[in-house]
Amino acid sequence: MDAKERILELREQLHRHNHNYYVLNSPTISDIDFDMMMRELQDLEAANPDMYDPNSPTLRVGSDITKEFRQVQHKYPMLSLGNTYSKEEVSEFFDRVQRALNEDFEICCELKFDGTSISLTYVNGRLERAVTRGDGEKGDDVTANVKTIRSVPLVLSGSDYPAEFEIRGEVLMPWVVFERLNEERAAAGEQLFANPRNAASGTLKLQDSSVVAKRSLDAYLYFLLGESLPADGHYENLEKAKQWGFRISETTCKCRTIDEVFAFIDKMDAERKNLPFATDGIVLKVNSLRQQKNLGYTAKSPRWAIAYKFQAESALTRLNEVTYQVGRTGVVTPVANLDPVQLSGTVVRRASLHNADIIEKFDLHIGDMVYVEKGGEIIPKITGVDTAARFMLGEKVLFVKTCPECGTPLVRYEGEAAHYCPNDTSCPPQIKGKIEHFVSREAMNIDSIGPETVEQLYNYGLIRNIADIYTLNSEDLMFLPRMGEKSALNIVNAVNASLQVPFERVLFALGIRFVGATVAKRLARAFGNIDALMAASFDELKAVDEIGERIAGAVRAFFAKEDNLLLVENLRKAGLKFMVEEETGVEKSDILKGMSIVISGVFSHHSRDEYKEMIERNGGKNVGSVSKSTSFILAGENMGPSKLEKAQKAGVRLVSEDEFLRMIEGVKS
Repeated sequence: MDAKERILELREQLHRHNHNYYVLNSPTISDIDFDMMMRELQDLEAANPDMYDPNSPTLRVGSDITKEFRQVQHKYPMLSLGNTYSKEEVSEFFDRVQRALNEDFEICCELKFDGTSISLTYVNGRLERAVTRGDGEKGDDVTANVKTIRSVPLVLSGSDYPAEFEIRGEVLMPWVVFERLNEERAAAGEQLFANPRNAASGTLKLQDSSVVAKRSLDAYLYFLLGESLPADGHYENLEKAKQWGFRISETTCKCRTIDEVFAFIDKMDAERKNLPFATDGIVLKVNSLRQQKNLGYTAKSPRWAIAYKFQAESALTRLNEVTYQVGRTGVVTPVANLDPVQLSGTVVRRASLHNADIIEKFDLHIGDMVYVEKGGEIIPKITGVDTAARFMLGEKVLFVKTCPECGTPLVRYEGEAAHYCPNDTSCPPQIKGKIEHFVSREAMNIDSIGPETVEQLYNYGLIRNIADIYTLNSEDLMFLPRMGEKSALNIVNAVNASLQVPFERVLFALGIRFVGATVAKRLARAFGNIDALMAASFDELKAVDEIGERIAGAVRAFFAKEDNLLLVENLRKAGLKFMVEEETGVEKSDILKGMSIVISGVFSHHSRDEYKEMIERNGGKNVGSVSKSTSFILAGENMGPSKLEKAQKAGVRLVSEDEFLRMIEGVKS
């Protein structure tokens, strides 16, 4: 696989995992696996600047926005932190800060709380608004729910606080509450929460604040923002916030040397198992706000802070059975069924074995004592076998040869570790998975149909493929268990609304292998309509920018199947859009034609994403790194020092925000 194909594959996977994590609150991979994929993509994109994509997962923050809550624009963007898993990288961060500042500095060390981010705004000492992180630019107003959290002050103590300020932190669910909640859900036959983070996030987004109150959420605050803060020191501001009534972690401290930082990391790594809440690492911040401003930001994270992630906890338990799950794309994943073991605050009974190679590598036998690791405290996985503990070997674990759901012989494609069930039109888990993908927010956005509803509709024979969604009517739906007239009408209305979804998202929704949202957009724009795409040859597909052999082959294979052609025809009859439509009311030009433009800094008139859209609408190309071929840099406030240095060396000119706006309006500066 070449670098460009790997970039496209990683982008598709990371977009999906972002959706699972932030929208569905159902992550399917661990934090460390996600971070490793993200880091690989960052490295590949840096080495292949021609593959720049403004919608790449490396340039965005995942969203937890839902339609049920009013969306609020953040006054200050809520960015994520860069992650590291080694002390060597912490030391490199310390050295970078030292070189950039060239003066003495302090590092504020804090626990990295494993909950859901919140931003609280106070006006004249009273809680005005509570907003989730959302996509970093805007979030959901959850003020009513946050007011139920007793550790969040509604009215501040004292009188020396700013007239208006923002304080950010983490909403947590303590271990005791989490365990009690899961016991109640198990007794009621409901799906259990994977971890306290998911439980806290799900609780914060409930419509009924009285239910939120019963779940005893907690909140720790860790960052003050505003125009008139008490001190230049971040630590000092937190100490002042503590006096105003906020819960600030008592473990927070200041360090002056890297040895002091390492001592704090070691101390908290040892003590974290005794904490009443989940934590997955340490956050290191340059203490001086003046120095923070001088260090500035990258595209998605501050240069003055970094998160150190603890190594995942491990436990030893017995392997009793291996079962197999089939995913939407037909991937068959082996799952280890274990003796229950306590790990990272929860009881683990199942763990992923990933693929046949892992089973073979460990030479697994039923009854083996296996090491289980809960990376990122989400999805457990087998990391090793205690071969010394073998005394009565059970049956050797052999990967299945046929699909456990439909009995079709499995296939393994060259260069891939996974086995696939090729029966993508009749295998039940694949059908249900395709439907779930089709209705997802990034695709058709039929938000009234979730996984449980898909299961119900499939089991009652109301849908057998994605086209059947458009034959649903409220009369049939309202008689389903736990449905009712209102829910039935919501589904029908959401289905009808999806007919307005543009062609590129319809194409993505079809679930063609390797065709993620970005690839779907390129194909839609290149061919204009579904008929031209279906008729396109392998070479014509490959001629499209960034479409390689694997994607071209997957598209040809999809439209070579009679069932898929019939599916497209039924969707066309239902009224879905299968042609690119010109945007109305959006002015386009070629003022920036042939120009490669880098965006850097913070802007006042428009967001970075809005400027990227303007560049594309006016014929320009967004690129992520500065080079001699860069036409100019659209430079905002706090432009990154590394980009500035590169621009000066390469002789690339800087264009201000106002100058750029005049430029695209056709006014010469």
